Amino acid sequence: MYKVNFIFTKKGPLRYISHLDLMRLFTRSFRRAEFPLKITQGFNPHPKFSIKRALKLGIESDNEEALVVLTESIGKEEFQDRLQKQLPQGISITQVCLEKS
Repeated sequence: MYKVNFIFTKKGPLRYISHLDLMRLFTRSFRRAEFPLKITQGFNPHPKFSIKRALKLGIESDNEEALVVLTESIGKEEFQDRLQKQLPQGISITQVCLEKS
């Protein structure tokens, strides 16, 4: 397993997106970028992904932390480029950190 910690910004009109919708947005973006996602076991499987804290609706941020778990290694730059291409304007990936677990 490979944990990818990344930092992103949420600005402009996307500051009005709810936390749950932001989670869905990232999940769809991961799938469109064709990342090898680690999927949970159980009745309702979903990608192992979390955002450290939920922002209130209407608040912009420059430093939001998130974590996704992948089954295969991928380079920092490749992860950032592939994901950024799938995200709407207003969400930017600013930093990526990889660690093997």
